[in-house]
Amino acid sequence: MNRPPKIILFFLSVPLFFLLSLVNSFPAIEKKFPFTTGEKITYAIKKMGVKAGEASLIFHGLTRIDNKEVYLIEFRANALNFLDEEKIYIDPKTFYPLIVKRDLNIWGKKEKISEEYWPEKGQVKITKNSGGKITEQTIEKKEALDNIYSFIYRYRSRGQFQIGDTLSMHLPTKDVLLKLKEITKLKAAGKQFEAYYMKSEPAQYEVWFDKSDKKIPLQINGAVGFGDTAMVMVKYQAR
Repeated sequence: MNRPPKIILFFLSVPLFFLLSLVNSFPAIEKKFPFTTGEKITYAIKKMGVKAGEASLIFHGLTRIDNKEVYLIEFRANALNFLDEEKIYIDPKTFYPLIVKRDLNIWGKKEKISEEYWPEKGQVKITKNSGGKITEQTIEKKEALDNIYSFIYRYRSRGQFQIGDTLSMHLPTKDVLLKLKEITKLKAAGKQFEAYYMKSEPAQYEVWFDKSDKKIPLQINGAVGFGDTAMVMVKYQAR
């Protein structure tokens, strides 16, 4: 009679709790998303139709911070007398922010800002270091607090992209509703795209997503912190 292979005999003889702990010890495998680790989107920052600077969004995939496994999104905006660098660490299950670290330089005034989120409590603690002066503030709401870029990647990864989709976004400083209004045409990176158009109420944010499997955010209005600006994609790199 043929005997089972040794590897099968091994697993049959090992206690279940040991097998479960062995499986849980393996590193998490990234799920299938419309974007890949290393994806970089480069934008021209435009003010009243004139280029005023450059910005980029990079999805770095899985990393670890404070002994937690998280996804990292990196945002950078550079314009005349303006620099904003953000590292946004998000929960890999929910795509809500856990930690955001920002370096700001506005007209020579430098600030380091750390935001620590507790989504289950609807809390964020904001610590600012400006010229050596450190201040702390805790904001609490009834819903999980968000970040515009984590929202964009969350919608890309699991949004239905149905006309009429209405989603709440609770930022530390404001609450908005974002509604998917229509499918339209948009020119970006020298090409014409079909795009899903999303707008916030009250009016502040507008996002155009490429109508393809990648759901690329082709243009983002209102996210850069100096005046009425638009970020329009000029280059896309999958990894």
